[in-house]
Amino acid sequence: MSQRYRATSAALRDRSALLGVTPPASGRSSPYSSPNSGPSGHRYVDDLEGQNDEALEGLAAKVKLLKDITVGIGNEVRESTVQLSQMNDAFAETSGILAGTFRRMNNMAQRQGCRWLWYILFLVLVFWFFIIVWWFRR
Repeated sequence: MSQRYRATSAALRDRSALLGVTPPASGRSSPYSSPNSGPSGHRYVDDLEGQNDEALEGLAAKVKLLKDITVGIGNEVRESTVQLSQMNDAFAETSGILAGTFRRMNNMAQRQGCRWLWYILFLVLVFWFFIIVWWFRR
């Protein structure tokens, strides 16, 4: 009976004899195991490592793609910032020119009387009329 107990307890302690080869002791099972081939020792570990390597390669490709996208976004932001600062400078310069022009026109109108202001207003209205007509004929 002692031999029978030893044989039974040895068989119970040997998990591979009872359950076949089990996954590593991490407690996790892989969702990638193939249903038609049962795990068999070293082959099972190699399959899991191969699947992990494939998953890592996929993740590395996705990370590289995201990195390229963020680098592109960064470049676009830098270029847009430069363009916006140039536009800001151009608008500031134009604003200064227009302010000076209107100041000179007001000075001229005050010296010559109100008649020049009406002439200038008439010319501006005619100019805008021709631009609007040209725009709608286009």
